[in-house]
Amino acid sequence: MGIYDENLDRNAANHQPLTPLTYLSRAAHTFPDTVAIIHGRLRRTYRDFYARSKRLASALERRGIRSGETVAVMLSNTPAMLEAHHGVPMAAAVLLSINTRLDAATIAFQLDHSEAKLVIVDREFSAVMGAALALAKARPVIVDYDDPDFPEDAPVAKGAAIGTIEYEALLAEGDPDHDWPLPADEWDAISLNYTSGTTGNPKGVVYHHRGAALMGYANVVAAGLGQRPVYLWTLPMFHCNGWCFPWTLAVQAGTHVCLRWVRAKAMYDAIADHGVTHLCGAPIVMSLLINAAEADKRPFDQTVTFNTAAAPPPQSVLAGMKRAGFAVTHLYGLTETYGPAVVNEWQPVWDSLPDAEQAALKARQGVRYTALEDLTVMNPETMTRVPADGETIGEVMFRGNIVMRGYLKNPAASAEAFRGGWFHSGDLGVLHEDGYIELKDRAKDIIISGGENISSIEVENALYQHPAVQTAAVVARPHETWGETPVAFVELKPGHDASAEDLMAHCRSHLARFKCPTAIVFADVPKTSTGKIQKYVLRQMAL
Repeated sequence: MGIYDENLDRNAANHQPLTPLTYLSRAAHTFPDTVAIIHGRLRRTYRDFYARSKRLASALERRGIRSGETVAVMLSNTPAMLEAHHGVPMAAAVLLSINTRLDAATIAFQLDHSEAKLVIVDREFSAVMGAALALAKARPVIVDYDDPDFPEDAPVAKGAAIGTIEYEALLAEGDPDHDWPLPADEWDAISLNYTSGTTGNPKGVVYHHRGAALMGYANVVAAGLGQRPVYLWTLPMFHCNGWCFPWTLAVQAGTHVCLRWVRAKAMYDAIADHGVTHLCGAPIVMSLLINAAEADKRPFDQTVTFNTAAAPPPQSVLAGMKRAGFAVTHLYGLTETYGPAVVNEWQPVWDSLPDAEQAALKARQGVRYTALEDLTVMNPETMTRVPADGETIGEVMFRGNIVMRGYLKNPAASAEAFRGGWFHSGDLGVLHEDGYIELKDRAKDIIISGGENISSIEVENALYQHPAVQTAAVVARPHETWGETPVAFVELKPGHDASAEDLMAHCRSHLARFKCPTAIVFADVPKTSTGKIQKYVLRQMAL
């Protein structure tokens, strides 16, 4: 022992568990009258937001919810969803946010696997939740959320109430001055998020308070959140807990602008009316904005930061967003890394480069978040780093405090994911000389044709350079001679025409011939609720 190890122990005065819940309490005490939530006609201050979250925590405890038990919610981007992100963990429970587009069988699996004790369900989803409960073994308490700002001209109707109590009545049971405890350990679970489950049952990804707290600070840096940002909820909060932004906004006393359905007119109205400064989403949301009808667009004075993940944004989309007044930040991550954990940090010297070179640089995934300790590309067999040559393909791997605890009740999958002391992403990429990583494909999406590896992303990027292409997805199709060849599924922009022959010729002018698609299929490209293309569906369609 050295001199710094003697009589300098941790104690309550100098060591407290990290948790994002303290961000809300600070904002409520420092900026009590600042508007925290906008939802239609509703305006809710930080004072009220905090009090209602404490009511929820108190009510859950009075209803018998105990530490470490699961409280599930099936909610849109509404105030109740924001309150659940705080009130549920304030009760020392674990929040499960269920994807609102799931089928009844998958929901039933999640309720059973998570051993959910209570479920809060928006009446928009009561029918599918009712069907799920009929299939599930779990018998949770059901709470109906009847959104008072549910629009009269909604594209869907409210379902019937299926619970034993309504959400506001539940809150009325709670104490607005509830003295909620910090987690006993920052390693305690704060939330549970299920992976997409494209093969077999989905895996339950467990987040801890420490990781969520660190993501709060990291998001402020990566997204450039200045004081009092105004954040538009185009990203579903059920997706990786909204990339942890439900907790993050309170760090800077920001305003949440709720949005039940992502529509171009509603987004432009919110940006113009509320002074939105930031929003997040997949590239499909960018396409909605730049391809909106002129009647749906609204002018705005501020530059709006759009944080995008998933597929690299095509050059045409980036150019369109810039013209429309949006600054795009490219992020990358997975459910297992609390959402984005990698950011394409823009270098000022790149501003002087031609647009095409800028787009190529912006399409790279980038470098680690400030809260992530290490990020690299490795040979998964030898567990050695690939050379930083921009060419050698390996698996992207993560290490740090914003990596999940593991998969719930699945030690074998957890051990495999953490093999060698790194989280294995399953994504293939290269490491550039400047340390930036660039994805080349998912391991399962690489196309091997005649012994040559073809990156589906490279082929998709070539297709996106055609002015008529709105969405492109490339998968492998079995071939007698070559083993596999690429086939492209394409959606054209409204009002644009292009034939398969046109797109074939375009690809041949941008790619080596063996990389070009052997077939072009014009079809609606299936996507998840967060805008990610469902390649497993396309692979079946390509057979």
